[in-house]
Amino acid sequence: MRAFQVSNHDQPPVLADVPVPEPGPGQIRVAIKACGLNFADLLMQSGTYQDTPPLPFTLGMEVAGTVDALGEGVTDYSKGDRVAVFGGQGGLAEMGCFDAVRAVKLPDGMDMTAAAAFQIAYGTSHVALEHRARLQQGENLLVLGAAGGVGLTAVEIGKLMGAKVIACARGMDKLEAAKAAGADHLIDARTEDIREAVRALGGADVVYDPVGGEQFTAAFRACRPEARILPIGFASGEVPQIKANHLLVKNISVLGVYWGGYLSFRPEVLTGSLATLMDWHQAGRIKPHVSHVLPLEQAAEGMDLLRSRKSTGKVVITID
Repeated sequence: MRAFQVSNHDQPPVLADVPVPEPGPGQIRVAIKACGLNFADLLMQSGTYQDTPPLPFTLGMEVAGTVDALGEGVTDYSKGDRVAVFGGQGGLAEMGCFDAVRAVKLPDGMDMTAAAAFQIAYGTSHVALEHRARLQQGENLLVLGAAGGVGLTAVEIGKLMGAKVIACARGMDKLEAAKAAGADHLIDARTEDIREAVRALGGADVVYDPVGGEQFTAAFRACRPEARILPIGFASGEVPQIKANHLLVKNISVLGVYWGGYLSFRPEVLTGSLATLMDWHQAGRIKPHVSHVLPLEQAAEGMDLLRSRKSTGKVVITID
């Protein structure tokens, strides 16, 4: 079968022919139809992600497809079931074996492309805003990187939760996507002073930050007393350093969010969140934004779209 593999962190991944894997105990084998790309795939390719697997490995953290084979002890799934899986790796391939506990059955109304774009982006934002920040109706939510894969879902979910959403992104073309997702106010990070723009809107009660760097600093300075800041990632390449005395003076809380980490210590947080999100999707309250759909042969091009920040929402790779 074909798989988009990393064999050296200093060289680009290649589409290689590899053996079809066999499911182990507790696993399902999935005939993969679609794989959502994430910024973490770029970090994994370079070997800088916190959960980078040993070489060689296949990129692709989240997939959708149909169950093709069952490992020993699997009773909750049958061959032919439509599923989405957060596997952490192995998604950019024709087949993949994943722990069954990482899978969720798809509702009839969700297609494979939407399902592959769903779990990480929506799951991260919902857990961050509902479970970690306890976002309240009427609060000011500042979303940095608001046109990206997770940022757009934060805008959408924040609006559903009753917040006043301030979307910040680079360029009005990207901000139009945030506006369509429900943003109340738009800030162009290329031309506007983020701190002053947010303060003019009353300051931020919650900051959702997948960017880091200078934007984190500007957002921090625009926080209201008792604000909550959610570091989601560091797309800028710069991990901000936080002065504890500044937290103290304004009674600010910084709440780290690593969605996948809950699998190891509180998986019920993820399963409960995904159940809510699936219900919202079925009711038409949320809809994944996918800017590019490319075949497996163009997986490298999809990675470049993330690297150059030319996509909005999600990039999905389809596998025939």
